[in-house]
Amino acid sequence: LTACAPMRSKSAIAPVDIAVSRSVKPVARDQDLLLKLIAAQFALQTGDFKSGARGYTEAAVLSPDPEIAEVATQLALSTADWDLATTALARWQQLVPRTSSKLKSSKQESSMQQARGWIALGRNRPEEATAEFAQLLAADSSDNGWRLVAQAMIAVEAKAAATQVLQQLTTPEHLGSKELAWLATSQLAWKLGDKALAQRLADQALERFHGVETYKWSARLAIDRGDREAARDIYANALKRESKNASLRSGYAALLSDMGDNTAAAKLLADGPQDDQTFAARAAYAARGEDKPTLLALYRELKSDPAPHSGPRIYLLGQLAEMNDDWAQALNWYREVPDDDERWFDAQTRQAVVLDQQGKTDAAIELLRRLETSNGINNDELGKIFLVEGDLFRQHKRTAEVLSTYNRGLNFLPDDPRLLYARGLLAAEANDVEAAERDLRRVIALQPNDAAALNALGYTLADRTDRHDEALDLINKAYKLKPDDASIVDSLGWVQYRRGKVDAAIKLLREAWQKQPDPEIAAHFGEVLWVGGDHVQARDIWEKGRKKEPDNKTLLETIKRLTS
Repeated sequence: LTACAPMRSKSAIAPVDIAVSRSVKPVARDQDLLLKLIAAQFALQTGDFKSGARGYTEAAVLSPDPEIAEVATQLALSTADWDLATTALARWQQLVPRTSSKLKSSKQESSMQQARGWIALGRNRPEEATAEFAQLLAADSSDNGWRLVAQAMIAVEAKAAATQVLQQLTTPEHLGSKELAWLATSQLAWKLGDKALAQRLADQALERFHGVETYKWSARLAIDRGDREAARDIYANALKRESKNASLRSGYAALLSDMGDNTAAAKLLADGPQDDQTFAARAAYAARGEDKPTLLALYRELKSDPAPHSGPRIYLLGQLAEMNDDWAQALNWYREVPDDDERWFDAQTRQAVVLDQQGKTDAAIELLRRLETSNGINNDELGKIFLVEGDLFRQHKRTAEVLSTYNRGLNFLPDDPRLLYARGLLAAEANDVEAAERDLRRVIALQPNDAAALNALGYTLADRTDRHDEALDLINKAYKLKPDDASIVDSLGWVQYRRGKVDAAIKLLREAWQKQPDPEIAAHFGEVLWVGGDHVQARDIWEKGRKKEPDNKTLLETIKRLTS
């Protein structure tokens, strides 16, 4: 179109009216809306949310745009600045036009109602907050209404006030006929610390709806209060109603495993529809329970399945063959894992382990060395290769080659925490405390919350030096990160023993033994019992440890040292 249009002559272009430019007046800084918005945005980008909230509120006072006032209100609420939030909310309410569409008005009113209740909660005015939230729920009976209420309650520091409000709001009238609302408010009560209210709402939801998610939540509440038998009954009742529900069966199996009944967990999952995930879980539970007959039966079941084998299924068959000591078949399965499957790399490293089990250690090392230079191997995988190679040498007590492998790996991957940790443990075993401490402290510097490294260094200092207070501090840090880890509880008991606190040590080591009755813990627990004068129980613990691993070096040396 422009090609056919006549060009304007120069004389047709109107001259710029200079007088217009002269009429522009500078804006005072405290009235410059654009400047305030830019400053607020900059503050938010640098993480200064208080300044950002203050800047947006000042901008909202100047601007006729209700969206700026809405943002200002939300920012002020998030920083718990109740005076600022009140100012921003007042401006927002002033600017929202009454001519808005019903839908927009409804959404904005719900958000404003939330803000009013939120501010009341923040100022510890539970009755005022209850009235605001009740109006919000009456006007917005969708899931969004409860979501807005929950958001405010979780955010405020006044949890007692929030709990008081929630107790007033959780009525059948407000909760309605949707299971999700009952379940969500029970979970909200639990997060706020009102476990009695959480339990009451869960019980009522279970009685009303008998839903799968409510059964699972009720079981979790039972576990939380330490009643695993009650949780087991809840799952059993749920499965009577929903016998084929995969989610219920998975949760029940996990509970059975936590209770130490891995065989029952594997058996439970065997009844019902099967897929790769179910088969893998059954194998994991059976392996954890050292249930050889179940592992063999599962291997045969998988082999006879006529369905085409996926990559995960082939890899699992290799694992099952390996766990059943069928080394030749395990090798064949691992070799069949497609190179485009995510388990291909793991299948390669497992081949090396299987070759070593067949007495072909040189071939295993050669395979790993080839894998090092394979195309597409990333740093994470390269580190794993060095770890597997080091472990193979360790199995054959070729300590010099273990150290050489870790050193070579760290030449390629300086500061790799896994290799540093492995080399640190090797040094500790060789009684080279200085080298062990150097590597383990480097791991902690790289990963301050590495519970394993904190525990390993703490145990080494407790066992090999007289720096027991320092050791206790390290182990306590590990314990705070992983209080259920049996090896950390064992270290905590051992350092107490080394500090001369035998009674405290016995209590902790007994807990560690109950969590994980392995030979290393048996050695420590038995020694402390022996020193404490309970020779009968000490011998009993040692004997149980020997049944697990007859050739465990630590256990045998402990028994010989104390009884000979």
